[in-house]
Amino acid sequence: MHKSMKPLAIGLIVLGALVRVTQAWNFAPVGALSLFAGARLRGWWAYLVPLALMAATDPLLGGYSAATPLVYASFLINVWIGTHLRQSENPLWIGSAAVVGSVQFFLITNFAWLYSTSLYPHNWAGVVSAYAAGVPFFWRTLASDLFYSGVLFGLHAWLSRTVAPSERVAAAQAA
Repeated sequence: MHKSMKPLAIGLIVLGALVRVTQAWNFAPVGALSLFAGARLRGWWAYLVPLALMAATDPLLGGYSAATPLVYASFLINVWIGTHLRQSENPLWIGSAAVVGSVQFFLITNFAWLYSTSLYPHNWAGVVSAYAAGVPFFWRTLASDLFYSGVLFGLHAWLSRTVAPSERVAAAQAA
C-alpha cells in the first residue's frame, strides 16, 4: 500500500461524511474533516478526500450555490492548516487550529454570501449586515469544529495505538 494511503484516517473521514448528511446546519464535521485530512493524509489525498466527500454529499443537502467555490476553498485552507498538525496529537494545537479554521471559514463564506445573493447591498453596510447575520451560525460552526476535531483526532490517536500502529503519529512514537 502506498505510504500516502492511510486506511484508518480515510475511514474516519468517510464516517464523518456520513455524519454530515444526518446533522443540523452549521453543526457538521466538514471543517474538522478537512483539518484532520490535512493532518493525517499526505500529498494530494489530503486535499482530494474532503473535496470528493463534499461533492458527494452536497446534492443530498440542497445542492450548490454561487458561494460553493469559496466554501470549498475555505475547506482547502482548513486542509492546509491541518498540514501543520502532522506531527502533533497535542489537544491545544488541534483546538487552536480548529478555531483558526472556523474563523477563516466565517470570514470567507460570509463575504461570499454578500456577493452571491441580493440579500445585502454591495457596500460597507452590506458587509456589516452579512457578517452580523452570520454570527449566530459562527458559534455552531465553531462548536462543531471543536467537537468533531476532538472526536476525529481522539479516535485516531486511540485507534492508531490499538488497531493500526502503522498510522501512529511520529512524534507520539518517539515518546
